[in-house]
Amino acid sequence: MIKINVDKAKEIQKDKMREVRKPLLEKLDVEFVRALELGTDTEEIKTQKQALRDVTNIVTEAEITGTTVSEVTTELKQIWDEDLLGPKPQ
Repeated sequence: MIKINVDKAKEIQKDKMREVRKPLLEKLDVEFVRALELGTDTEEIKTQKQALRDVTNIVTEAEITGTTVSEVTTELKQIWDEDLLGPKPQ
């Protein structure tokens, strides 16, 4: 019987999220600097950046109950936050 390493699967999912969020954070960094230069409010940008930083926490906190690779993969894909990260990668 094959043992599924859920912790490793979670790390892989978090790495995928980090890869997708990197350019999103970079874009927000530019918006932040522009807002500072213009003297406009930066709170919304700060909130968006923090949400992107925190997005991997949903994977850490997820209780994965699957016992097969397919089940674990499906569960991890279901917790992808499309509002923050966009569409799930294939």
